[in-house]
Amino acid sequence: MSAETPFVHRNLPRLLLEAREAVMQHTRPSLREHGLSDQQWRVLRVLGEHAADPAGVETGRVAREALLLGPSLTGVLTRMERDGLISRARCPQDARRTVVRATQAGLKLVATLSQTIEAHYAWMESQLGKARLAQLYALLDGVIALEVPDAEAGEGEAEEDAA
Repeated sequence: MSAETPFVHRNLPRLLLEAREAVMQHTRPSLREHGLSDQQWRVLRVLGEHAADPAGVETGRVAREALLLGPSLTGVLTRMERDGLISRARCPQDARRTVVRATQAGLKLVATLSQTIEAHYAWMESQLGKARLAQLYALLDGVIALEVPDAEAGEGEAEEDAA
């Protein structure tokens, strides 16, 4: 067997995970300071982004946008509800579905943490430059679109430990 590797390209999944971990090193201490796991933050961020929706967010959508598998989301939501960060209710249009909303305490936490996170993004922009950061976002969006051309194709199959 040859000592040469059969790989031509760098390990993209590993690089993406390394990049995620590098970014999260700045975010994680703030999350822990407020008693949040990465997964709980992703749920709060999704709910914060949809806070204006008076109907709440259906749990399937939360799972997709927070990149959590359904069974993991159930546990995360149970802990968050216990801690007063979210509320759950039956969907008025379909009682088989559940909708979730951030409570006032949850939204206050989103507002607090978003300042720290946005400050880190501003620092990244100052280091990379606005154009390069925009290019990074565009490239990542392009990879996602290339690998998952139909956004609905992977419903419920998200990786639990994604950013």
